[in-house]
Amino acid sequence: MTAIFTVPVVLAERSYEIIIQAGLLEGLGRKLKNQGVSGKVGIVTDRHVARHYLKDCLEAIKRHGINPVPIILTPGERSKTLKTVEHILDVLARHRFERSSMLLALGGGVVGDMAGFAASIYQRGIPYIQVPTTLVAQVDSSVGGKTGIDHRLGKNLIGSFYQPRAVWVDPLALHTLPNRELVAGFAEVIKYGIIVDKSFFAYLQRHMSELRKQVPGIVATVVKRSCEIKAEVVAADERESDRRRILNYGHTIGHALEALGGYKSFVHGEAVGIGLVQEAELAYFQGICSRRVVEEIRRIVKEAGLSDRMPQWTSQRIWKAMLHDKKVSGGRIIGVWPERIGQVRIGPIEKRVFEQWHSALRVFPHGHA
Repeated sequence: MTAIFTVPVVLAERSYEIIIQAGLLEGLGRKLKNQGVSGKVGIVTDRHVARHYLKDCLEAIKRHGINPVPIILTPGERSKTLKTVEHILDVLARHRFERSSMLLALGGGVVGDMAGFAASIYQRGIPYIQVPTTLVAQVDSSVGGKTGIDHRLGKNLIGSFYQPRAVWVDPLALHTLPNRELVAGFAEVIKYGIIVDKSFFAYLQRHMSELRKQVPGIVATVVKRSCEIKAEVVAADERESDRRRILNYGHTIGHALEALGGYKSFVHGEAVGIGLVQEAELAYFQGICSRRVVEEIRRIVKEAGLSDRMPQWTSQRIWKAMLHDKKVSGGRIIGVWPERIGQVRIGPIEKRVFEQWHSALRVFPHGHA
């Protein structure tokens, strides 16, 4: 019998469960039936995921008397646009989806963000279920109801908070993930240890090589604990007014690097991995944490197979990109700074301090002397 892990996301009448089960995709039709789904269900996916899973998923769904409508998108962050969402809405309207109809997001974070956003605005909101197939999506983006698309001036500037009906995680889906995408997902996992759970960070230090080899028990434990942390933070602060902002650790610099690279130079987790290290360096520069904290973070990021090095962009370009981030408040850039492993603080960063740090970084490219 395959182990099933259940993680509740407690949000009053919007509460739902994250189900983690190896082989879950094979029973997709039965699970939808148990959710009370009948009639039409839109399967939003991208070409890469469709190649591996769409045919089997469609057959599994049809076997239970449900009518699946595939909506296949172009893969990648650059397709996270209003035009793509409009395409999803066109298909729903053409097939006469109703308020009781369901959307299913089968794919990574980009698919989940766009399917969730489309679900939130079609007929003022229809239910959707997240079925994440990448590590980043399984441990982070599928949980918490943040949906959205990018604007040319910044990432995720257009979107809504709209909780899914459920999140169904099949860790076996990671076996078809390109190694680059798997490694990128480790950045979000490491983040959880740094922001709230020292013992989880230590677990990752002990088991990183097994995690990279996808040892089943290790993967399931890591996905479950990551989801538990995300669920706890979201339950405490659904709309990112306070505590939920700690989840942005590594993303202030990370999102800027993604944007500056035109969403081609880095995949999301690669940029966040650099952000984890460099935002720790910034915290050290400001006297918030010790040198040892920075080096522990640097070591595990490199062991995961991620880069820790800042690209050679000027401080002005990086600062300007950070100013377009949706987390800017009152024109001030708000960062998340590690005090020690398992504890962070939220606070602004001044342009002058950032520029001083960045110029020192060019003298000491592996960190400050």
